[in-house]
Amino acid sequence: MEKKVIVKIKDLLKKHNISLRELSRLTDIRHAALSELSNQKRENINFGHIEKIADALQIDDIREIIDLIDR
Repeated sequence: MEKKVIVKIKDLLKKHNISLRELSRLTDIRHAALSELSNQKRENINFGHIEKIADALQIDDIREIIDLIDR
């Protein structure tokens, strides 16, 4: 079965009680790029973005940010 990587932006926003715009400000990642990640519209993931999100939200476990699911 084929796998897909999911970036759990919506879960992070809810857990940390922040908006996408606030996450954009905290991470210095374009709002549009975060929106695309949030809506699973991106085919490629920038690891620099994942690192910035982890730093901004003080996340130590990458599994809080990304997941691997069956398509």
